[in-house]
Formats: sequence, structure tokens, C-alpha cells
Amino acid sequence: ADYLDNGNNKMAIQQADKLLKKHKDLHCAKVLKAIGLQRTGKQDEAYAVAQEVAALEPTDDNSLQALTILYREMHRPELVTKLYEAAVKKVPNSEEYHSHLFMAYARVGEYKKMQQAGMALYKIVPKNPYYFWSVMSLIMQSISAQDENLSKTMFLPLAERMVEKMVKEDKIEAEAEVELYYMILERLEKYKEALDVVRGKLGEKLTSELQSRENKCMAMYKKLCRWPECNALSRRLLLKNSDDWQFYITYFDSVFQLIDESWTPPPEEEHSLEGEVHYSIEQAVKFIEERITEESKNSRPLRGPYLAKLELIRRLRYRGCNDEYKLGDPEELMFQYFKKFGEKPCCFTDLKVFVDLLPSNQYPKFISQLLEVIPLSATAESEIALPANIKALQQHLCVVQLSRLLGIYHTMDKKQKLSVVREFMLRYRHGLEFGKSCLKTELQFSDYYCLLAVHLLLDLWLEGEETAVWQCLTLLEEGLSHSPSNAQFKLLLIRIYCRLGAFEPVAELYASLDAKHIQHDTIGYLLTRYAESLGHYAAASQSCNFALRFFHSNQKDTSEHIIQAYKYGAFEKIPEFIAFRNRLNSSLHFAQVRTERMLLDLLLEANISTSLEESIKSMSLSPEEDDIPWKDLRDNRDLTVLFNWDPKGRDISEEHRKRSLEEETVWLRIRSLTLRLVSGLPTLSHTIQPKNSEKTAENGVSSKIDTIRSLLQQLEAAVDSGKKFLEQKIQYPVLGPPPTRMAGFFSNGSCQCQTSLFYLVSDIYELDTNGLEDSAEIQERIGNSFKSLVERLTDLFNKCKGDLIEVRDGTLKTHPNLLENLVFFVETISIALWVSSYCDGVLRPFKSNLQKKKKKKKESSVAMPPVFTHFLDYINELQTLTSNVIDHIKGLEIILTALKLEELSLKDTLLLQEEKKFTKTVQEKVQSSYHHSVQEIGELLKKRLDTIKKLKI
Repeated sequence: ADYLDNGNNKMAIQQADKLLKKHKDLHCAKVLKAIGLQRTGKQDEAYAVAQEVAALEPTDDNSLQALTILYREMHRPELVTKLYEAAVKKVPNSEEYHSHLFMAYARVGEYKKMQQAGMALYKIVPKNPYYFWSVMSLIMQSISAQDENLSKTMFLPLAERMVEKMVKEDKIEAEAEVELYYMILERLEKYKEALDVVRGKLGEKLTSELQSRENKCMAMYKKLCRWPECNALSRRLLLKNSDDWQFYITYFDSVFQLIDESWTPPPEEEHSLEGEVHYSIEQAVKFIEERITEESKNSRPLRGPYLAKLELIRRLRYRGCNDEYKLGDPEELMFQYFKKFGEKPCCFTDLKVFVDLLPSNQYPKFISQLLEVIPLSATAESEIALPANIKALQQHLCVVQLSRLLGIYHTMDKKQKLSVVREFMLRYRHGLEFGKSCLKTELQFSDYYCLLAVHLLLDLWLEGEETAVWQCLTLLEEGLSHSPSNAQFKLLLIRIYCRLGAFEPVAELYASLDAKHIQHDTIGYLLTRYAESLGHYAAASQSCNFALRFFHSNQKDTSEHIIQAYKYGAFEKIPEFIAFRNRLNSSLHFAQVRTERMLLDLLLEANISTSLEESIKSMSLSPEEDDIPWKDLRDNRDLTVLFNWDPKGRDISEEHRKRSLEEETVWLRIRSLTLRLVSGLPTLSHTIQPKNSEKTAENGVSSKIDTIRSLLQQLEAAVDSGKKFLEQKIQYPVLGPPPTRMAGFFSNGSCQCQTSLFYLVSDIYELDTNGLEDSAEIQERIGNSFKSLVERLTDLFNKCKGDLIEVRDGTLKTHPNLLENLVFFVETISIALWVSSYCDGVLRPFKSNLQKKKKKKKESSVAMPPVFTHFLDYINELQTLTSNVIDHIKGLEIILTALKLEELSLKDTLLLQEEKKFTKTVQEKVQSSYHHSVQEIGELLKKRLDTIKKLKI
């Protein structure tokens, strides 16, 4: 066991063998040997050894624990249940084995068996937790039941009765048990009963979370539309803590509900269960004013009351009431708020919500009013007034962010924008003095200046100013050198490098972000969208692996979380874990990465290092199966991960999100169908005698071609919806969702090429079943397909020609679309070669039959059917075309190596000396990345060229 713990698996196997020579029947030694085998990659042997022991139904703890570990490593949790089922039969009174059995069922989600196991445990050892494990398993059955009716009429009422029994017998002990009761009543929509439980004696046990009882009462009042109680409770809680924002929201919601219902308090008795109720605008205004007065006595200033006043104005204005004047002028209130909280970084996000209250013609005045109260002092060295301390710097930054949000910088012309960029960079560098003592992991106080300057330059770039984008990269690299853990710098660099077609620097930047766990799903798209499409195949494989590792481990991890939740009675978390797991399983990104990863593996290996058939088999791919949950796809991408201070009209909108998801789904459908069509090629291979129809049906090959033909129709439909989508010409904001590769796929002709290749498969199949004799028409059709394919592939190659990086008037310009076209060319030619090897498999036997006939008849003039010459010509032309592309790529490599970047002084003399060194770094990174892309594409094409040479019949 020690050897296993230290990772020395071979020694562990040897030691186990020694022990087994002396004691043949030592179960535990056998299992430890199996673990060693599993970890050295001998899965089948390990499984065989483990099953020998399992068949003996061991009951010693060591063997059981060791087998559990082994099965977990094999990802076979269902075997653990069988193990403990046997153990429990032999040792029926063991609490330990029964609880292991329960947890084993929990790992595989067998809720009915969990319920039974829980009750069996409770009978042996009447402890409350076991009883409630069983109750929770009933709730899980209700959640997982497809039939909502069943869960409302059977599982939940049964769970309710089980808890009621404990309540009547006064056996409820722990908070978790009350939580569970509340959960059942809430799911049964028995809100009144749930409220009684929380407010009653059982509710006193709810102590672990702050305001747990109050929050649950509030939730039930809302469900029951008991607005007086909602209002009174939120009012009472705000008196206790006037900074709790959620209760302001409930307070306002309930006041306006009561106003709309014209509610009045009952004459003689209490207003409500929770005390006094406010039911008019006057009372609300007075209440907020009182909170502010109270707050001013506080030693630590609270933001809640001031923001609540703005929120009330916003709501009154929305309702069209003319009462807002009673609260004061929003502009003045925001100004006062800034004076009080301007040095806090959150001041900007607080005010951002309320800027709509200002009329747009007041913006400049409002900003200059704010600037006047910031203590800035001019110095002899600099032409602008600078802050003397961090407090003033934060205030100034807040105003600058607000100016950007109000669109003040968007209306400037190029010259003004550039001078603002200069000012920001001056302020940025000056602000670095305040952060000299910052650790590497801390951000510099003035980082936002640099980011805002980059946003302004991005505006200029979009308006057609080519140099601006290089300046963006320069400033961001400079920023990163001072603030190496600033994620915003890294994310923005990633987006811009990708836009320019340079993936190499991105891999390193992404790695330094140190994305954890769920982030592989939320921001992983930044990496996986570009790696392969820019020709970095190795990096693409790696980035897919990162993501897939997370998605696959999610299954295992979630089971562990659920088990911990049972152990510690955190029942309300269990449905959350299950929902989390389902959300990840139906993640759009997961489906994309799975599909692209398999296409990529085929591209790099199929018919190069292994045959297409073996590759497809090792991925257990089949054309009939579709494992993508199309109806439930969830878009978990975080599209707002990049900070943005754009005004509403320029920011990413709900519409953008919807459209992006639509585009991603159509593109995923095209890719997934392409993958399934390719995986169908080996299934058509030679298993049939021509013209023997009975045999055909038996071998199931006729249904295979039907599968291929039906997939082709689906592909056509997906392509159509893709074209319709692109006709809408949707433009996402520059930092919004990146568009898919679909537009390029259609415009460069790859799409037409790939579809006609799959049609060709259908024709070849027909030739295969009909034989060569009466198939002149099919042969001609195949011949024409070959010709048009070569033309289309040549067209596609022509769209790859041109300089990848060119120098114009001292400015660099990159052409990432040429790179993307080259990548599509490699993929399309690979599909062409897989289809050709299928043709080859069909034509070779025909040819050898003809040669046999020739020998028999001893005739020299048996006419060769035209399809052979067509195929040979086609293969020769493919070979020539591929050689030409390889030569073209060599040419590109030479040009890229010879490109002397130092001479490129960006004409803008704004660049300081220190900036120049960053500019040089940036340009070298882009050049090196393009060089790397071209090399990888070239290498892969050379391997493909070798496979063409094998195809000559």
C-alpha cells in the first residue's frame, strides 16, 4: 500500500505477487495488485483480477475499501453497489456496510434504492439522520421524476407524512430536519403550512444562517402575496440594518403593491402579523429620509440609504408619479453621493444604475461639477493636474469611468481621442508611484487608466485607424509588466491577439489566468474558438483537453459533493448540485469541445498514424448516434467577463446573446453532422456481393447508406439555416461574443466542397452495388464530380493566397482570414482523401476481377471502364494541388522569416522610448505566431501528401 501511495506502482505489483505466492487467498493483496495494474495502464488485467475477488463476495473491510478505490479509478461506481449489496446480505446488522451501500447508491443516483437503504439503516440503528436520508431520497425521486403529477401526488406527500410522523412524536432534533420539512412543503406549494413551520417552535432551530427565518418567511409571504407582511417585515429588518439592499427592494415592491390594491389597515387590530405597514408614497419618502438622518449619526458611512433614495426616485419616475420632487434633484443627490463615497472603487458601479435619471444635455455639466471637487494639483514637470494621494486618484478614476459611460468620449474626433489617450497614460504612469509597495499579486491603483486608454484606441481602430490596434497591444503589455496578475489586461490581450490572427501569445496568457473549475466552461471559449482555426493544432488539442478534463471530472466530483451533503445534513444543497451537474452536461461549450476535439484527432491521425476505421472505433463514434442534447443546450459563456464602460446602445445586449447562441448552435450542428458523416465512411466498406439484395439487407449495409443519406439531408438543412442567419449581417460589439467560423466556411467554398464529397460517397456506393457493367451513367456522374471537386479545391486554394502580414506605410496589417482559409483547406483536403480511400476500397476489387478475366480470356483488349481513369486523374490532380499548396506555404515561411520588423516605426511619434520596446515585443509575438501556424499547417499537409501517394490503383 505504501508503494501505491508513493506512486511506485510496479513495485506494488511485485510485492503483491510475493505475498500471493505465500498466501494464495489474500483478497486484499489481490486488489492492491489490481490497483497497481490499473495505474500502469493495464485496465483489462486489473478488471479481471478485481472480479476474481468480487466474485468471492468479501466482507473484510480492507478488501472492500480497496475495491471501492479501484472501481472509482475505473469510473465504474455501479460495481461498488454490487459489492456492498453482497456484503450486507452476509453481515445484515453492520451499520458501516449499510451506510457504505447507501453512499454507493448515491454515487449512481439510484434514489429508490437509497430510500430503502436509509430505512434499513434506521431499523438497525434508529438515528435521525438515517431516517431523513430516506426522506431526502424521496424528494430526489420527485425531482428526477419525468411526470410532475407523480411527484406531487406520490413522492412528496409520502415524504411529508414521514416528517409529520417525527414531528408528532417530537423527534425532530436538528436544523437540517426542519430545512427538509420546509423544502417539502415549498415543493408541494403548501406555502401557508411552510410559513407556520418557520414561525412556529420548529423555526427556532433555524440558526446557522443569518436571518434564515426572516428570509424564509419573506419568501413565503411573497408566494402568498401577503404584501402587508412583506412590507412590515422588510421595514423592521431595515430598522435593524439600514444597509441591506435586498430588503429595500422588497420594501419598495410591497409599498407599490399595496398602493395599487388601495390597501388600508384594519381599524381596531394590528396592521399585520409582522407589525406596522407603510402603504403610501408619503410614508415611504419619510421612512427613507429617516434612514438617512439615522445614518448620519453613524461612525461608518453606509451607502444603502442614499442609494435607496435614488431607487425610489427611479421607481416614482417609472410610474409617472409627480412626487419625486419631494426627494430632491437626482443630479444633486448623485453629486452629494460622489462627495461622500467617491474614493471607493464601488462608487462608479453604484451610480451606473442611476445615470438614466440625468437628462443627456446635463452630462457635461454634471461631469465638470464632479471634477471641481477633486483635489488635483498641477506640478512643474507635468502639463496636467495630478492627484496627490490614492483617495484623489480613485475619485478621478470614478469620474473618468462615468464620462465614458455617458458617451462623452464617444463623440470626440480622432485628435481629441488621441490626446485623451495621452493624458490617461500620463495619469497611469504617475499613479504607479502609489503602488510601489504592492505585491506582484496585487493590482496597481491606476490600472483602469490604462484600460480606458485601450478602449479609446479600440474605438479608433474600429473607425479604420490601423495603427491604433498595435498601440492597444503595446499599452496592455506595458500595463501587464507593472501589474502581472491583472486579469483584465490578459483577457483584452487575448481578444486582440486573436482578432489579429496570432494565437501563440494567447496560450501563455490564458495559462497565466489560472482558470479554475467552472471557468473552463465560462471563459474557455476564448481559447477553443481560435486555437484550431488559426492553425495551432497542438495547442488546440491541449485546450480541448483542459476543458474535457473538467467536464468529465464534474460527474465524479458532483457525486462526492452530494455524499458530503448527506453526511452533514445539508439537504437543500443536494438539488442544487444535481442542477449544477445537469447544467454542465448540457453545456454548449462541452458539446462544441467534444465535437471539435474528435474532428481534430481525425485530422491529425486518421490514415496518418492509424487508419480512419481504427480512429473512429477508438472514439466509439457511430453515424447513428447523436449525443448532443439539442433541446436543452445551455449557453454558460460569460460574455461580460471583460470590463466595459460603454453606454447602453453600444454595450452587449440580450439580443446579441440570443443571436450568438443561435449562431453557435447552427455551427455546432454543421460540425457535428460532418463528424458523423465521416464516421459513417468505414461502415460502408466492402461487405456486400453486388446485386444480391437479400444479403444487403441482412448485413445492414443498405441501412448504413440510408443513414449517410439522411445525415446529408440534415447537413443541407443546417447549411441553409446557417446561410439565412448570415443574411441578417449581425454585428456583435468588439468585446462581445466572438463570431463563429461559419461565415468563412461558406464564403471560401469549403462548405460546397465538403457537401459534394459526401454526395460522391453516395454515388460510389451505388456503383459498388450495381457493378461496372451497366453503370456508364453513374461512372460519368462520378467523373464529373471528380472534375468539379478539383476545380472547387483549386478555388479554395486561391482564396488562401496573399501575404499573411504586410507592411503598409510603416504600419503592420495582418490577414487572419487567409490563415483561417488555409486551415479549412487542410480540413477539406483531408475529408477528400478519406472519401478517396473509400473509393479506392471499392475500385481495387473490381480491378483485380477484371485482371483475372483478362488472364482467362487471354485477350489484351478488355476495355478498362472509364471510372478508373477518372479516379487516377483525380488523385494525380489532388497530388499536384497539395504539392502546390505546400510550396506556397514554404514561400510564406520565407517571407515571414525575412520580414524585418524593427524598421517599422509606428508613424505616431507619441510613442515614448519605453513604449517602443513593448511595440517591438508585440510585433515579434505576432510574427512568431504566424510563423508557427504556417509551420504546423505545412507539416500536416506533408503527411497528407504521403497518404495521397498510397492511393494510386
